[in-house]
Amino acid sequence: MKTINDFNFKDKKAIIRVDFNVPLDEHFNVTDTNRIEAAKPTIDKILADGGSVILMSHLGRPKGKEDKYSLQHIVKTTAEILGKPVQFVTDCRGEMAQNTASNLKAGEVLLLENLRFYAEEEAGDIAFAKELASLGDIYVNDAFGTAHRAHASTTIIAQFFPESKCFGLLLAKEIDSLNRVLNNSVKPVTAVLGGSKVSSKITVIENILDKIDHMIIGGGMTFTFIKALGGKTGNSICEDDKMDLALEILHKAKEKNVHIHIPVDVVAADAFANDANTQIVDVREIPDGWQGLDAGPKSLENFREVIMNSKTILWNGPLGVFEMENFAHGTITLGEQIAEATRNGAFSLVGGGDSVAAVKQFGLEEKMSYVSTGGGAMLEMLEGRILPGIAAIID
Repeated sequence: MKTINDFNFKDKKAIIRVDFNVPLDEHFNVTDTNRIEAAKPTIDKILADGGSVILMSHLGRPKGKEDKYSLQHIVKTTAEILGKPVQFVTDCRGEMAQNTASNLKAGEVLLLENLRFYAEEEAGDIAFAKELASLGDIYVNDAFGTAHRAHASTTIIAQFFPESKCFGLLLAKEIDSLNRVLNNSVKPVTAVLGGSKVSSKITVIENILDKIDHMIIGGGMTFTFIKALGGKTGNSICEDDKMDLALEILHKAKEKNVHIHIPVDVVAADAFANDANTQIVDVREIPDGWQGLDAGPKSLENFREVIMNSKTILWNGPLGVFEMENFAHGTITLGEQIAEATRNGAFSLVGGGDSVAAVKQFGLEEKMSYVSTGGGAMLEMLEGRILPGIAAIID
């Protein structure tokens, strides 16, 4: 696996696919700089070698050229984070991009305009990829968040750099962290899977059953399992058509000696609202008209025992509706338990949009071993797929 550490960038132009798809407020200020900060070590190493950097990214889902999706809005923030001026061109192809790139001097940074202003980017167009490739000497992919897409800038472009393509430090760390969980883990290994639907996690569950010792199931998924086992779930979210699948998962887990841990009690509410009336009930006895919105205290005690005895922990999905303050306790407590286990020497990997949002919201990010930057990409790797953006560098 070649990374930027295998190259000397002196007098070379590195064209880097970064993931600067960052949130902007109504005044086009960047509200979360994590993705830009995550790319900084890669950029710093190339500049320190005496190279120059051409950054390319998408932003949002534009339909053609739309000013609100222009990367011009992030130039100032990017320059502040990198601690140096960032040049910007109002296109990612054509004469202006070519000229600015060819005049780039060692130590300089250029940001190209939004790749998705061209339909050719998402279509994986070869001619478009070739045009992007002509701007640099070495291709670096540091965008895990888009590595599962076979787009021009993430995958197709690599073929124009047969001997001079590599992973950036961020993408290499993502791959390494997932490998530590899936292929090189220290046992016991625990996977915590939350979120609302079994259907969205089924391939993940099937792929990781051979690699784990414990699985904690939380969130809305809980109720499909409980109902399948004959429990009463009231108005809780439930995939009735996936109950057979839930029983099959339990059966397969038993065969593979994987211990499944499901909540035994829940915080139930009489409406899906933060100010709803609540009561703690047995997970198998949720009254009609009530719905489970968070894990209960006994469940959290049970989970704590599992987490504290784990050496490798994967967390994908919250335990409850953490966006509502009154139903965030389970997710916060679980996060604190994982943080404590990490402090005691366990390796913890957090991934998937909601769990990442939760650890950031509750100030737990620095207490985990690694927090992934890619939601869809991480899920696909957990499903056992080879991501096109990764395959293109390894080939």
